[in-house]
Amino acid sequence: MKNLKRIFAAVALVCAVALPSSAQFRLGARAGIAVNSLHASEKTFDSSNRAGFTGGLTTEFTVPLIGIGVDASVLYARRIVEFTDDNGTASKNNDYINIPINLKYKITLPVVGKIIAPFITTGPDFSFLVSGRSFKGSFEQLKQRKFDTAWTVGAGVELISHLQIAANYGFGLNNQVSGKSALYSSRNRCWTITASYYF
Repeated sequence: MKNLKRIFAAVALVCAVALPSSAQFRLGARAGIAVNSLHASEKTFDSSNRAGFTGGLTTEFTVPLIGIGVDASVLYARRIVEFTDDNGTASKNNDYINIPINLKYKITLPVVGKIIAPFITTGPDFSFLVSGRSFKGSFEQLKQRKFDTAWTVGAGVELISHLQIAANYGFGLNNQVSGKSALYSSRNRCWTITASYYF
């Protein structure tokens, strides 16, 4: 809870400092799919892509005319991890509270700007594990870490000033598993495709 409070305080501070009083604020809902895999430094360790899902609330602050803003979301996310090494194969459903915070730039198009507006995003993604940490079978000595941080880059399009379709790729910044057999680096890589509707 302390980490969550610090993150929300940081988001509020960034928005207060970076965005002028004329900035537009919107609240919306977001849902989508996430395809993730676990990348390791050892060749004996392999991971397959697995599809999960995500959904929750999102906010957006945008400075009019110049198109620069910030969006932040609080999402529930399920990521399915499956990996193989010399001991066999393990699969695990991981449930997270996910908090992505992005700097967003909307490209204003002449004439059709209110109908279609491309945008690009980048920023940190903080994930808090809320499901069990343990694996089963021959991988029971491994533990899932409680906290995951990634850096994301993405692009999308806004339609009729309300609906946003976006794709993001996240590069995991910290190891995902700990244990005797996980001394090598193992980090998440994740594609996320979402639809957001802002009111």
